[in-house]
Amino acid sequence: MDPQVIQKVVHEMANFTPKMSDIEGVPLIKGTCDTWDDIWRFQAHPEDVLVAAYPKAGITWMQEVVDMICQEGDGEKCRRAPTYDKHPFLEAVAPKPIPSGLQLAENMEPPRILKTHLPVQLLPPSFWEQDCKVIYVARNAKDSMVSYYHFQRMNKGLPEPGDWADYFSTFLSGDVFWGSWFDHVIGWWEMKNHRQVLYIFYEDMMENTRREIEKVMRFLGKQLPEEILEKVYKETTFQAMRDNPMANYSTIPSFVMDQSISPFMRKGMVGDWRNHFTVAQDEVFEEEYGRRMEGTGLTFRTHL
Repeated sequence: MDPQVIQKVVHEMANFTPKMSDIEGVPLIKGTCDTWDDIWRFQAHPEDVLVAAYPKAGITWMQEVVDMICQEGDGEKCRRAPTYDKHPFLEAVAPKPIPSGLQLAENMEPPRILKTHLPVQLLPPSFWEQDCKVIYVARNAKDSMVSYYHFQRMNKGLPEPGDWADYFSTFLSGDVFWGSWFDHVIGWWEMKNHRQVLYIFYEDMMENTRREIEKVMRFLGKQLPEEILEKVYKETTFQAMRDNPMANYSTIPSFVMDQSISPFMRKGMVGDWRNHFTVAQDEVFEEEYGRRMEGTGLTFRTHL
């Protein structure tokens, strides 16, 4: 990045206070809301693949899996650029002169692999109109809460989360960017039978990564030999991605994401919530979880 650009961004970030606004009751970053009309009018292409998830549900992992499949296991091609540059984050808005996710996407030739954290009701309609393939990754709420908490601690583009006890209540009430975890996973679950939507569970990916990679491959209409699938698997393990500067967000300056506070690729496991939840918090959570999830047919595993 040009030194003058860096200096300008540093100045912008030093004076930046994340502000929350909303679209149709869903809390979003104010900059996203300010450009919402443009985001809503985004024109998808039939060959685009959209990877969607609630924050910190394994979306970066899935982006890399999809890219490796599309590049037929060529790791060098997949390291052509950082994840956030090669897979535009549709609703992301950064301090100028850094281009927004929308600008990156519009300047890229299809087919594109795109990313969003938007709930299903806010997805730009052109994705449905163009019959794009959409892969949704869902992670259990307890681990999502813990991961999101640590992400907010290190990401200067998001509000300070406060202490864990406060954040527990904030997350459970849905008063975080991109809204309620419950609304998000349930909303997308209701689209699971759409022929162009693949609903994947993070816990299933952790349990049997190769099986889930093959599921994604078939959904994308690809047929790759076993040796290529093995390359896809090896290049997208947690350790491989944690060591890959094109995937681990280490190319983002520390004044934006301070990985000395918490790594972007932190633990990549199921069940870390046990290191954070008190017995009382778990009881409160389970009561709310039972109330919100009753009758949805949607179940999550919180341990393997």
